[in-house]
Amino acid sequence: MKYRCQCCGELQDKWPAIAFKVPNHYLHLSNEEKQTIARVNSDFCIINHEDQTDRFIRVTLSQKVIDNCGDLEYGLWVSLSEESFEDYLTHFDDDNHITTYFGWLSSFIPGYENTLQIPTTVQTKSDNQRPEIIPREGFDHQFVRDYYAGITKQEAERRVEEMLRNTGYYN
Repeated sequence: MKYRCQCCGELQDKWPAIAFKVPNHYLHLSNEEKQTIARVNSDFCIINHEDQTDRFIRVTLSQKVIDNCGDLEYGLWVSLSEESFEDYLTHFDDDNHITTYFGWLSSFIPGYENTLQIPTTVQTKSDNQRPEIIPREGFDHQFVRDYYAGITKQEAERRVEEMLRNTGYYN
């Protein structure tokens, strides 16, 4: 399986991460709302509705692939409480700020029923790496069961192919 890298344009053999540029909530805003009530960059998203403010951060998740040496990597978004978001923002540039937060998955992952609102533990990392999430064990959802049991190489490749086909980088 090969894919064309978005950065360099070269054909690659290693699986790319399945990444989402914005949280799902941002996708459902009108163009006007995106300009007036939302702020988004590669690490943060804030949406100021009349009655509430939604706060999101970019995170990673490593999915175990049971019959392969490598894992399938995801670039996802989670929502945080105001207190957790402010703490993360305050310590964003601290190389050694290690903590955990509670977050709700805020990316819709194709191939699963609604993956929004899966509870997660958000674990920050040293050296300013993006935080990694761990779905809350025991939450009744196929994505959570797959996280703990692992998926096959065939399933991982199907997911990557689907993502690449949708973005136009699959050869």
